[in-house]
Amino acid sequence: MVKTNKKSIVALLLTLTLLGGCSLPGLSGPSEKTVTIGTLGTAESSIMGNMVRLMINHYTDLETEMISNMGSSTVQHEAMMSGDVDITATRYTGTDLVGALGREPITDPDKALKVVKKEFQQQFNQTWFDSYGFANSYAFTVTSELAEKENLKTVSDLESIASELRLGVDSSWIERPGVGYESFVKKYGYEFGRIFPMSIGLVYKAVESGEMDVVLAYTTDGRLESFDLVTLEDDKHLFPPYDSSPVARNEVLNKHPELRDILKKLSGTISTQKMREMNYMANVKMKEPALVAKDFLEKHNYFEQN
Repeated sequence: MVKTNKKSIVALLLTLTLLGGCSLPGLSGPSEKTVTIGTLGTAESSIMGNMVRLMINHYTDLETEMISNMGSSTVQHEAMMSGDVDITATRYTGTDLVGALGREPITDPDKALKVVKKEFQQQFNQTWFDSYGFANSYAFTVTSELAEKENLKTVSDLESIASELRLGVDSSWIERPGVGYESFVKKYGYEFGRIFPMSIGLVYKAVESGEMDVVLAYTTDGRLESFDLVTLEDDKHLFPPYDSSPVARNEVLNKHPELRDILKKLSGTISTQKMREMNYMANVKMKEPALVAKDFLEKHNYFEQN
């Protein structure tokens, strides 16, 4: 009877905990004076999260807390919906159109941004801000030597020599609906001689060393700088845009309206090339993302403004 009562009490406590709201493991939710900023496990997301943190610390008397290394945009979205996170520093239009919103990809950057802004406001009571100015998209990439030799500027320029080329790509891309290899062939009308699936982390070294002729890279990856690689324009718009913006819960924006102006200060200020350079400093030169963020803000006089 005693054991039965103990089991009943434990079950009751678990039920009350679940009914009281589920939080991510290790998170207790932000306090009234604390703004919690979520970032992905990438240098890029960490740099931008630290920029947001430093800006809030400079312009307000609010405290900030970083929740780093969130596993995916889905995890970020769930943390925002549960209130565990107030601001997610890097959200990408192409990712959340398909993920959080369950929509078909949209290849026009302006239309994609318009849709996520409207739908996040209506469906999730969250504000999707204008883009920082950079997009972390897919890009077919070659060495500068091959680009110069064959006068390559666009993906279409590869067509006349594609049958002789080796293509190295992220394994998960090949069969991805809407943007994978089958869609590429339909859109561009040609195929590469051979395709080699590999980890995304290996493609840069593979093309730089000559093991691959073309690889599918990310446009803001700092290794493009260190390996002197050239990205080709997606002139037939196969890939959806992945413009990056901060997203904030309206509840925290209403409670601290000054945050809205602070986040707007970063809109349109960071080009894809600039983000690539900052990722290079973090990923290749091993500089702390927080220091990369601080250097950018100091260099562009953000700490001298009121």
